[in-house]
Amino acid sequence: AKHGLPITQVIEPMDGSGIDITAGAYVERGRVINSGFIDGMSFEEAFDAIEARFATDGRGRRTVNYRLRDWGVSRQRYWGTPIPIIYCDDCDAQAVPEDQLPVVLPEDVAVTGVGSPLKDMPEWYEVDCPKCGKLAKRETDTFDTFVESSWYFSRYASHDCSTAMLDEREAYWMPVDQYTGGVEHAILHLLYSRFLQKVMRDVGLSAADEPFTNLLTQGMVLKDGAKMSKNKGNTVDPKDLIDKYGADTVRLFMMFAAPPEQSLEYSDDGVQGAFRFLKRFWTAVHKHADVGDVPELDVAALDDVQKELRRKTHQTIAKVSDDMGRRYTFNTAVAASMELLNAVMRHEDTSGQSNAVVREALDAVVLFLSPIVPHICHELWAVLGHETAVVDEVWPIFDELALEQEMIEIVVQVNGKLRGRVSVAADADRDQVAAVALADENVRRFIDGKEVRKQIVVPGRLVNIVI
Repeated sequence: AKHGLPITQVIEPMDGSGIDITAGAYVERGRVINSGFIDGMSFEEAFDAIEARFATDGRGRRTVNYRLRDWGVSRQRYWGTPIPIIYCDDCDAQAVPEDQLPVVLPEDVAVTGVGSPLKDMPEWYEVDCPKCGKLAKRETDTFDTFVESSWYFSRYASHDCSTAMLDEREAYWMPVDQYTGGVEHAILHLLYSRFLQKVMRDVGLSAADEPFTNLLTQGMVLKDGAKMSKNKGNTVDPKDLIDKYGADTVRLFMMFAAPPEQSLEYSDDGVQGAFRFLKRFWTAVHKHADVGDVPELDVAALDDVQKELRRKTHQTIAKVSDDMGRRYTFNTAVAASMELLNAVMRHEDTSGQSNAVVREALDAVVLFLSPIVPHICHELWAVLGHETAVVDEVWPIFDELALEQEMIEIVVQVNGKLRGRVSVAADADRDQVAAVALADENVRRFIDGKEVRKQIVVPGRLVNIVI
């Protein structure tokens, strides 16, 4: 437009609506126009058609343009993995023969802080050329730390194998089930790990296609909204907290304060709250233990109140198992454990079967929290009469029958407004639920003398009476 040149519109919205290209270019992906053989095609279809035409005419083909660049992996340092290359004046660079691997760093080294100490050790770097036998020189640079951190997990599986990088144990353990690390590693370390894993797969060292099955990137610890940093002077020494409250309190605070993938805001109140809960937990278990022997749980003999507490226990087992085993939301697992403990402490019945139900609930809470507050849970597990250590116990499994409810509470609305709550049998049909709702004394106050035009029943949840 500046120079009076004609502007031809070549793409329009998919709905065919007009646009003013003099006001600015249309940059969305729409339908191609004024473009010859690709007229009427979508943006994506046009690309495929152009590729096909170029290929047919022998003028071009589609390729992927990788933006990868060479990675310089050598470093002038001692503390690294030696690069297994030997330089010969006659034969150029030669790989160290496999029967001479691994190349081991010398131990009698003088680290001065200036330059690479390996360059000053001819007794280490002067060797025979593996090809011609003449005097040659080892590579004195070592690998970048990223090379070592990109496959250490595979080496763990065969750490004592001295004849190869990996042995058959790697196939049993790899890939890693769960990787937890900071998000700052996502671009470098994790990328390099995937790259090296693909290389090991391609050369037959590993059968695993990927190094990690699951990835969890944890958040940072904040104080007053800012990342804790020595430079900012806003750090909190965990040792001081451990000395005052114990390690379990600090662990509980960290797990309860936020989901692991989000940043955690440090607060004194949060630490103190975790400490108070653990004291309540300790007191509740000891109070229950003081009742002495507890009879075997007889599900058929439970009354409604006891059934409700047992239902709460098994609902919590199901939730915590999912929170910790699949979702990794440890904060909600802790919250659910706290709710169950509160339900136990509200349960006032001290009869034999009530004590059996309470024992089952407390066992579950101790097991839930044992990975988070292991020291206290180790003690409380013994207090509850168990002879084995809690760390050796199997994870609890919820009883589906315990989750079933004989009676459920239904909300009753009149013209969308809450007017009552009624209890009905869990297996009641729509007509039965509606009949109970219409008979409720409080609901009758709002519908007597009026025409009921419609009854909307949402099974297990509510009844809405329209008048």
